Amino acid sequence: MTITESNDEELRRLIFEKERVIVKFVDDTCPVCKALAPTFAQLSADPAYSDITFVRMSATENPVSSKEVRMTGTPFFAIYRSATLVDCGIVSTEDGIRELLLRLK
Repeated sequence: MTITESNDEELRRLIFEKERVIVKFVDDTCPVCKALAPTFAQLSADPAYSDITFVRMSATENPVSSKEVRMTGTPFFAIYRSATLVDCGIVSTEDGIRELLLRLK
């Protein structure tokens, strides 16, 4: 699976079309966001998570989505199941991302 680059409008469509979605909100000036990018890409390609849609969004360019999840900083992750927000928060480790993915299973 690949990572879908999204925006406010596209995210709304995705969470209604796809049963399970994980969203990574990033900022270009965030070093942790950059450090987690390879991990997020590897997890998106892992067959164990093939039923999950991986999405990347700019935190600064998508204020509606950022506000909906009450984003407090980056990297900020949100997980959706059947168009409902399940959990969200700042995640700075691979283990943290894996925990969110397990909650979607």
